[in-house]
Amino acid sequence: MNISAHHLPENDAERMLIHYEVHARPSARIELPALVIYVAVMNAGVSREREHLHLSLLPGQSGLPSDAVQGNFLRLTLEDFSITWERHTEFTSYSIVQPITSDVRLENATAGLFACGSIAGEWLKLIPGRTLAAIKLAMLHDDMTRQDELLKMARVCLANQSIVASVMGNNRHSVAVADFMVKEDGFEHMLAIAPADITATRAGRVSQRLIELETYRLMALQGLPVAKQLTPLLTEADGNLADITKQLENKVASDQQLLDTLISMAAVVERATTHHIYRFSATRAYYAIVNQRIAELRENPIPGTQTIGEFMQRRLSPAIGTVNATADRLTSLSERISRVSALLRTRVDIATEVQNQQLLEKLTRGQELQLRLQATVEGLSIAAISYYVVSLLSYVAKAAKSAGLPIHVEITTGLLIPVVVWTVWRITREVHKKLIAD
Repeated sequence: MNISAHHLPENDAERMLIHYEVHARPSARIELPALVIYVAVMNAGVSREREHLHLSLLPGQSGLPSDAVQGNFLRLTLEDFSITWERHTEFTSYSIVQPITSDVRLENATAGLFACGSIAGEWLKLIPGRTLAAIKLAMLHDDMTRQDELLKMARVCLANQSIVASVMGNNRHSVAVADFMVKEDGFEHMLAIAPADITATRAGRVSQRLIELETYRLMALQGLPVAKQLTPLLTEADGNLADITKQLENKVASDQQLLDTLISMAAVVERATTHHIYRFSATRAYYAIVNQRIAELRENPIPGTQTIGEFMQRRLSPAIGTVNATADRLTSLSERISRVSALLRTRVDIATEVQNQQLLEKLTRGQELQLRLQATVEGLSIAAISYYVVSLLSYVAKAAKSAGLPIHVEITTGLLIPVVVWTVWRITREVHKKLIAD
């Protein structure tokens, strides 16, 4: 939508998209009696182009523009029915609303109540994707005061004595009945019974809440097979980690062997976490939506029958608990592996530090010996240098004596020895000081 606001700064790039998100998926207006046919398919690997091509197969929709499915919501009104297409993150849903003969009431409803009518051909079968949920919701007018009779007739219509039902709304505007069983036609069958004065808007909201409740229940349960699949792996990893901890305590295996085993185990756990953490997070998110939709029904119980919310909590909560426990167990296992790895690294670091300390002590002893040897060599060097210097001076004395000077060579040489030795030692000491200072 292009809106010009002369008295406002320029719109943020996402302003209008965010603003109209609240209106992105409006509920349908349903005039009772009607049959809502709902199919939700997993859309992994299914492009919008394929979904557009399939929608183009509907009667009179061959010219449907491709940009009609670039958003996430599309509602088409055809001659005999209306259809709503919605694309979600993981699934795409198709909701078809078709009218039922106005004189149909629950007491004269038959199996034909859930017939798909003109849309029952190959079109539903050719929906691209894998079926997640398939629901037929029959919405009828009836007298809300005769609840016991309505339930008896609903059991006959659904061909099941085990049903759940509740009166919905603070003003008790309608009754919902379901058995959450997949029938022979592949669909779940539900009933919504409302008085004649129910509005089309409220009927649309009732339909949307019931259908979304079941869809998000099934999406929440997508994490259950993953949790069951991971259980043997986590059990084995728990046992292996306990063995490694015992070996670490008793020092019955080399540090390198334990470290290799821990690295291998950590890689397996990290791979499982990477592959399945999204599924577990999605399960929590979908379960939160299920609880929200149950709250929105504002159910009132019917004596002798479970409400939809009670049924969901009793049947769904254990499965969600299993998923959450598996996710927590996976996280806990990863943290425990990290702690054991830290302990092992600490032991390796301590052993390395001891080895380094021993090596340093050896180096220190070697340096002390080297210094002693160097001092010895330096002492010999002073003696040798002094000897050569005294020898040179003795030749000088002899030369002076031969030249006629009154010099006693032996006495002069003997007197020069301490002077030369002291001078050489002094020079050597000054050189040492300068080297140390540098």
